[in-house]
Amino acid sequence: MKKINLVKLGPGLLFAGAAIGVSHLVQSTRAGADFGWGLIWALLLVNLFKYPFFQFGPRYALATGESLLDGYYKLGKGYLWFYFALNFATMFTIQTAVTVVTAGLASQLFGITTDMVLWSLIITVLCSLLLFFGHYKLLDKMIKVIMVVLAISSVLAFTIALFKNDAPIALDQIFPQGSGLLFLITFLGWMPAPLDISIWHSIWSLEKNKGNKAAKLSLKEGLFDFNVGYITTVILALCFMGLGALVMFGSGTSFSNQGNTFAAQLISLYTTNLGQAAYGIIAIAAFTTMLSTTITTLDASPRAMSKTVQLLFKRPDKNYYTHWLIALAAGTGLIFIFLLSEMGLLVQIATVLSFITAPIYAFLNYRLVVSKEMPKEHQPNKKLRITSVIGIV
Repeated sequence: MKKINLVKLGPGLLFAGAAIGVSHLVQSTRAGADFGWGLIWALLLVNLFKYPFFQFGPRYALATGESLLDGYYKLGKGYLWFYFALNFATMFTIQTAVTVVTAGLASQLFGITTDMVLWSLIITVLCSLLLFFGHYKLLDKMIKVIMVVLAISSVLAFTIALFKNDAPIALDQIFPQGSGLLFLITFLGWMPAPLDISIWHSIWSLEKNKGNKAAKLSLKEGLFDFNVGYITTVILALCFMGLGALVMFGSGTSFSNQGNTFAAQLISLYTTNLGQAAYGIIAIAAFTTMLSTTITTLDASPRAMSKTVQLLFKRPDKNYYTHWLIALAAGTGLIFIFLLSEMGLLVQIATVLSFITAPIYAFLNYRLVVSKEMPKEHQPNKKLRITSVIGIV
């Protein structure tokens, strides 16, 4: 049996790091807390039908040596302008949403201050400095450690909850009505992630191949790397939904929309049911979940916007990554200082936007990988094409 070369892993884990955040810690946990195991059908179906469109990111990049953004440009300049406008309109909201949740957990874990604005600014500045000085190589190394800690602590917490549970597990599936339908939309919007992360993945795959030759990915290795990351997101989504169902379902507690209060409720409900000894496991699992999302989204949007500007204004020799990194960090900071938006509202806006735009990204990705821009031998097979068409519908 061929050994797994850990050096080859990277973009797929960055994908998982970006995906396993609000969708898992907040939305999956809420799904379990409010509906028990009743939304497993939604979790599994959305992961199945989004799979091809996420996979097309590394597939196109490693087959052609270009990012999805290059492909969109070839399909039509208007598609790229659409992406630029949409990403500019949402990237600050998304970054604020994930950072606020991270800040709430940091305030509970470290206890230095409960000031959400201060924590949010500290996290944004620290993550920005890490990316500014360390670039992709540091992110590639960090995410491997973060994902191992995240996976072990999350699975361990779920296992403890499962063994401590005496009540029968009800697997009856339900379709939410009324306000529950809005929650379902937000749940599907970011499960396992917004579809534009496929663009980030294509850029990370190319960035990975700029490194040393031993770490370069072939198409086969890139798809394996992606599958490792994707399967990890599905397993951990089930773990967080299970934690919500086993620990919180029927508890009668309603979650706060304030970041630090939500974090306190989340951790205290776990420790009440699992014991104070589980505090460290829960806190580390939750914090590493959100830290990985915060740093990967802070890296990815500037990369994508830099590439978009290069293509639209025909400046391939100019790198705008640092400019967009500073702009995203500053814009996010200004939202914290002046708007003080609630975590729940930010998450709802970002997730609904992702739900609405998902079919557009799905269509573009599918059209690109079956176009003349994609080498015939690397185009998706019949099963993947059928799944794609059903997924778009």
